[in-house]
Amino acid sequence: MDRTDTSVIVVGAGPAGLMLAGELRLAGIDVIVLERLKRPTGQSRGIGFTVRTMEIFDQRGLLPRFGAIETSTAGHFGGLPLDLGVLGAAHEAVRTVPQSRTEAVLEAWARELGAGIRRGQEVTGLTEDADGVSVAVKGADRALRGRYVVGCDGGRSTVRKLTGFDFPGTPATTELFVADLRGVDLAAKMTADPSAGGLVMVAHLPDGITRIIAAERGAPPVRRTEPPEFSEVADVFKRLTDVDISAARPVWLSAFTDAARQVTQYRSGRVLLSGDAAHIHLPAGGQGMNTSLQDSVNLGWKLASVVRGTAPEALLDTYHEERHEVGRRLLANTRAQSLLILGGDDVAPLRDVLGSLLDIDEVARRLAERAAGLDIRYDVGGGRHPLLGARLPELALHDGRRTTTSTELLRPGRGLLLDLDDSAGLRRRAQPWNHRIDVVTAAARGLPESGPLTGTTGVLVRPDGHVAWAAPGSHHDLPMALTRWFGPARPALSARATAA
Repeated sequence: MDRTDTSVIVVGAGPAGLMLAGELRLAGIDVIVLERLKRPTGQSRGIGFTVRTMEIFDQRGLLPRFGAIETSTAGHFGGLPLDLGVLGAAHEAVRTVPQSRTEAVLEAWARELGAGIRRGQEVTGLTEDADGVSVAVKGADRALRGRYVVGCDGGRSTVRKLTGFDFPGTPATTELFVADLRGVDLAAKMTADPSAGGLVMVAHLPDGITRIIAAERGAPPVRRTEPPEFSEVADVFKRLTDVDISAARPVWLSAFTDAARQVTQYRSGRVLLSGDAAHIHLPAGGQGMNTSLQDSVNLGWKLASVVRGTAPEALLDTYHEERHEVGRRLLANTRAQSLLILGGDDVAPLRDVLGSLLDIDEVARRLAERAAGLDIRYDVGGGRHPLLGARLPELALHDGRRTTTSTELLRPGRGLLLDLDDSAGLRRRAQPWNHRIDVVTAAARGLPESGPLTGTTGVLVRPDGHVAWAAPGSHHDLPMALTRWFGPARPALSARATAA
């Protein structure tokens, strides 16, 4: 059992698995991705990015790979319109990038970085011991062995079932159909009127594809092993809209439900879960794929640090602590939206009240932050600074020679200490960690007169873009924050920095 084929085995080559593979390779960790399917399906459950996902892709330099994309400040919560433009973020949301395109971009990136992606590899067993995990693959002569395994294999996760993760939640009450069609002319729309018979959404995708989502209110879920027939989807669409789409050519058909479940732990020893393997829910607002990508960005640098031996294994516990809470709020969010969209006449008063509350700027902004994925704040330790635990908004920076941005500085996937006050003392205290983080002295440009960065002299940013320490305002000193997130200092340099 001493043989190890790779440091990390990722099961599943969807968005979560490919993002994690890229993050691990960016940190220099060897990784093998096992995918059950022999080739990509070309199917696209998710069709866009939240504002936060756009920021993450930009932080890794991935946005140009998508080519021309259509952005928008329009969002919604349970069918009630939201203006994401009030957030003043560097990016807008995207609604028309098929998941198949996202997977192709992430796979190319991960392969370029050196990830091994093996298709047609169905996992049938897991055996964990003190030193690693052996993964049995259907038809293989021997098990593949890694130090850690991450299940990114979707809502019906084999890894989750084999490991015995507890997966409680609420069962399905409604079935929804999704279909990608050619040869149909429909106006883009979303209907969630309580007096209507259910939900209808229409979106225009690239290459002449029209996506429809339809659900009849009160229609019981059907236990399916195969996709629905197109005639069944067309009949539901006609009953809801009085529009006949039966002559369209279906490209892809599927059905999903409003079941909501989340594992109680995102980690069991050397086995971890990311994405839909850890949480399933109604895909309201397209938040499922986006949350899955962010799971992997949170996990990647932490797992890399533990594998390298530069951080204790306890760092992996913060993955569960941070992302389980995000997943819990996601399920509450999507269940609330499900009630608003599919609840019928009974929820009409609630929709009216919420609609009137959205006239209040602060309420509208709070829901817009949630829809955009910008409201996430991790517990990184006590302090008064408003950005502690939150993502760092993009900063324009000038170091005396060139102008750059905080986004560009995060592209190597390393921690980042921004010295915004040209403090030799700050740089000296950080020196024992210089082999793990980048220290940049620069002045911030274009800051408003008042805001979360007003008066800030230093910011420690984790590789996932979240602020781990800021001055003034953090209760912990810089070395304590550096040790917590990036492991112990190099001893000789630490003694020298302390003496200075």
